[in-house]
Amino acid sequence: MPRILSRRWANLKNPSSRQSIMWMLGLLLLVFIFGLFLLSSLNLRYSQEAMSELRRQQIQEVVAAGLSRINARQSSLAGYTTTLANVGESFNDLMSGDRSDAEQARLKSRLEEAIREQFEDFDGAAGAGLWFKPGLLTGPGTSYMPYFVRNTESSPVTRLETEARFGRFSNAPWYSQILDNQNIEKAVGEGSVYWSPVYFDMNTERAVLTLASPMFDRQGNLLGFATTAWGANQIVDLVSRITVTDHSFAFLNDRNNRNLSSLSQGEDTRQEQALIDAILELELRNQIEPSQTSADASSDQTDTLATRRLTVNNDAYELYFAITHGGMVYGAGVPLQEINAVLRPMERTNQRILAGTVALVLLLSLFLLYRIIQLIRELQASYTDRLTGLPNRARLLRELQRRKGAALLIINLDRFSQINGLFGNECGDEVLLAIAERLVQFGKLQGLSAYQVYRLSGDEFAILTLVMPAEALQSLAEKVRHDITNERIDWQRQRLTVDVSIGLAQREHRPSREAADQLVSQAKIAVVQAREHGRHYLLYDSAIGIEENYENNLYWANHLKEAVEQDRLVPWFQPIHDNRRGDITKYECLVRMVEADGSVISAGRFVDIANKLRLNQYIAGLMIEKCFACFAERDEEFSINLSSGDLTEPETVRRILAALQSTGVGNRVIFEILESDGIANYEDIRVFIERVKPFGCRIAIDDFGTGYSNFAHLLSLNVDFIKIDGSLIQHLHEDQTAYLVTSAIVEFARSLNMQTVAEFVHNEQVQAKVLELGIDFSQGEYFSMARPSPDYTTASR
Repeated sequence: MPRILSRRWANLKNPSSRQSIMWMLGLLLLVFIFGLFLLSSLNLRYSQEAMSELRRQQIQEVVAAGLSRINARQSSLAGYTTTLANVGESFNDLMSGDRSDAEQARLKSRLEEAIREQFEDFDGAAGAGLWFKPGLLTGPGTSYMPYFVRNTESSPVTRLETEARFGRFSNAPWYSQILDNQNIEKAVGEGSVYWSPVYFDMNTERAVLTLASPMFDRQGNLLGFATTAWGANQIVDLVSRITVTDHSFAFLNDRNNRNLSSLSQGEDTRQEQALIDAILELELRNQIEPSQTSADASSDQTDTLATRRLTVNNDAYELYFAITHGGMVYGAGVPLQEINAVLRPMERTNQRILAGTVALVLLLSLFLLYRIIQLIRELQASYTDRLTGLPNRARLLRELQRRKGAALLIINLDRFSQINGLFGNECGDEVLLAIAERLVQFGKLQGLSAYQVYRLSGDEFAILTLVMPAEALQSLAEKVRHDITNERIDWQRQRLTVDVSIGLAQREHRPSREAADQLVSQAKIAVVQAREHGRHYLLYDSAIGIEENYENNLYWANHLKEAVEQDRLVPWFQPIHDNRRGDITKYECLVRMVEADGSVISAGRFVDIANKLRLNQYIAGLMIEKCFACFAERDEEFSINLSSGDLTEPETVRRILAALQSTGVGNRVIFEILESDGIANYEDIRVFIERVKPFGCRIAIDDFGTGYSNFAHLLSLNVDFIKIDGSLIQHLHEDQTAYLVTSAIVEFARSLNMQTVAEFVHNEQVQAKVLELGIDFSQGEYFSMARPSPDYTTASR
């Protein structure tokens, strides 16, 4: 073929003629391609505008349907309240005239029984009752205010002693949330229902919103109020069930512009918080025109929706929102890319038409060029690894491109760079040759068909085989690993042990547009994920993404290895202040990396890399040894951080028990279990606690408040301390929500006889709030940051 092409090309003996023809042909092709591109672009733009408008109308209909459901629910709650107000007005009519004390008492008893029955019919109500003005239906200077509450759905209905507790309804918590004390006669109207924002009710011990409806006598004089209290979830649950698109979110803000609902079910909590903050900052209530407020739940809600754009962390959203009957702002945010998603099939169709037409024009010319380039590549490419004699990466990619279905194992040697560093490259080459031989022999001994071993770059090998069930592929990986690690490699009277991490990926067919190295990339991602999860092999899951800065990881990996070799990992000590005694009684031990120039690096910079390199067990053992030695001759208590992974490592647990037995300081040791680390197996944690408790050790849950099920699981653990997460404490003096959440945690801890520790106490205002809540201990910059020695003085504050 090359000879034929050469003879045909040589027929054009004049070089300038050949060059002119190429230029003319190229120019014609460019003009033709540009014309097709212009026509396709105009057609696509017109179609996009029409489809975008239709898509937005569909989204508005979904959001409006959610608004209708919320308005219907709020109207139902308002109806309950006005019904109760009617009962109060009827009772006042009944009590008019001269009645004996006994008859009045009998009528009041019947009223309270009627309120109780109404309350029990109110699905989801937390409280309900009537609040009469002072002097009505009772003696001068006193008020009659029958009010009933229940803490949970299953709790009995009880009457609250409102007369003794509040004296008059203007002193009740709900009153300040709805009305002020001025012009009350003018502030209310007959048949009106007034909504409070969500607030924490100490009577029912949960977040509620209160509805109040005024009561009037026949002359139009104000008698008082009928109120109902409802758990915030009565409205919030409706929002959580509303889904517009795959990655959309719904939100609900109360009258005080506070968010009442979680935006999404995703795992990116920083993005969710950024969205919440951005929406609250917009103050959407002020951006809604009076004509856009929803007046009737049965009307077309799409007319009441306001829209605007929102950009958070370079992600663009379109917001649709409106004011509900209860005065709240309900809305939904939809990513712009999902709104435009319906346009992509049309765009792809246009691109196919354009590509097909251009392909027909270019076919003859490109065929010749393609054949020439293909022949050159085949001559230049090297398909064999020089060291092992195995096929290399280029051969693997060529085979993957040819095959429709394939299963791939990427085998990466663990800590191979350490072998090279300790014994030299010659030893490293010997290890690679030994591994290559074992992999080849393994295939022969197993009698596997279509089994081929490849040597990739560095310390990576690959096995290409046929598609098989996931269980069979994982079993193959286990056998490969066992074959590699079962026998040691001898090198100059040194017996080397090699372990591997294996990434698995397979496909049943290859899409036409899939890159040749797609399967290789997936298998490599699986290798990284296997190491992150502490596993020896892992099958690639397309639902799990990975973004790594490999250059940065390599830098810290080398940095950490040097620190380990030079014993530059040391404990620092942060004092913990006893808020009852007023002095320092404990220290938290924190690992630090000391640089050669004396600078100090905190654990947050290198702990992730340590986990990936499986050095976390070594660091945990180092901290146990050094911290126990430091406090052996001291009197203070000290705490050591342990991840849930540390407690599942038998060697780490063994070293802890040995240190406790040899030092006898167990009654001063506190083990802090990292709750934010994501406790996967609470049974392992429970077993560890049972083994160290006999030594007098105590247990703390660190970063409490960052998890999702900590309240439920904490009941099953024998825990002594709760360390409240710093994300709550650091805003305690300026964020009421953080204050309420922290207060609930403190009350929860007290109910279980646990002590509490506030982290991130960075100024006097925060410490004042900590003392106000009755938190037992404080820790943070206000007292002292971590120091190289556990010697604290007030001058260090």
